Amino acid sequence: MRELDRNPATCPPSKRCAVIGAGRLGHALATALRAAGLEVDGPLGRGADPGPAGVVLLCVPDAEIAAAGAAVAPGPLVGHCSGATGLDVLAGHEAFGLHPLMSVTASGTARFAGAGCAVAGSTPRALDTAKGLASALGMHAVEVADEDRAAYHAAASIAANFLVTLEGAAERLAATAGVDRALLAPLARAALENWAELGAERALTGPVARGDEATIARQRAAVAERAPDVLELFDAMVAASRELVPA
Repeated sequence: MRELDRNPATCPPSKRCAVIGAGRLGHALATALRAAGLEVDGPLGRGADPGPAGVVLLCVPDAEIAAAGAAVAPGPLVGHCSGATGLDVLAGHEAFGLHPLMSVTASGTARFAGAGCAVAGSTPRALDTAKGLASALGMHAVEVADEDRAAYHAAASIAANFLVTLEGAAERLAATAGVDRALLAPLARAALENWAELGAERALTGPVARGDEATIARQRAAVAERAPDVLELFDAMVAASRELVPA
């Protein structure tokens, strides 16, 4: 994995881009690319003719990338937005990957500036295209090789998707004590900021970090009584947290 210089002079070979896929990401990227000064067609439906665009960006589910790519006539550069998929699914095209390292909400809105972005290219020109699009959106491009995509995407899932799952468990348990999730949010934000600044080992606080086994036991008993579906997750997180504490 290699972070690339952000170079505002690097731009796509064509200022006209077609976005195929009218889901959350397709709408968000089309809107953001227009705001960045590119001519954007779409978001178009799958199988649509991208017209004269020199760059086609596929914002479709991973399982549909190959079919969507095959529907594009040879000529333009074709990219996908999957974090876990390599470029082999776009065989027959000069291909690139552009995966914004961020979440797009159900509203379809997103702020790309400042986010990371995994890029790849089957040719130097294709890689420059991915870098140019990332730069136009204000993102920090990082080149991720095909053989590293699964590990990269798993890390992203842990950092974002699983974090939401974990906070959901905390929310359910807190509700049994009459505590709303809004009161947990500042605590969660502070922990995340500390992790970003200090790393996991130095940011960890609480009874596991202190070696307070009596408190951990009382917590576990409460979880078992009030939210037994969370107990396995609680035990796993305690065990993982112990690995962070210096011996």
